[in-house]
Amino acid sequence: MLLRIAGVTLPNNKKIKISLNYLFGIGPTLTARILKQSQVDPEKRVKDLTDDEGNKIRTIVEKEYRVEGDLKRDILSNIKRLKEIGSYRGSRHAKRLPVRGQRTKTNSRTVRGNVRKTTVSGKKPSAQKT
Repeated sequence: MLLRIAGVTLPNNKKIKISLNYLFGIGPTLTARILKQSQVDPEKRVKDLTDDEGNKIRTIVEKEYRVEGDLKRDILSNIKRLKEIGSYRGSRHAKRLPVRGQRTKTNSRTVRGNVRKTTVSGKKPSAQKT
């Protein structure tokens, strides 16, 4: 059975407890909660699910949880709101810097574009002979 939830096709050969994590916004904890609520064995593979079990999981996910596009849209609108009100967090997002108080002297170099070159030890540049 090909199980498609919120526009994402779940991999057939994996266990349902692993394949539900392919949905953006659903991690291991929510997966366990969804499977318990739908009374589906977490060790079952997606291809072994019945149509009824697949429909139960799909309805629970689509009705009760924000996943994929809706969740991404909410996150982007929250960041946009922070930028518009001029908060510190919004300014950090706008500058593409760490938002949650991490240090920037040694970490997040690639984001900032500050890649340090290592110096070559002991070698002096040789003068060109003409």
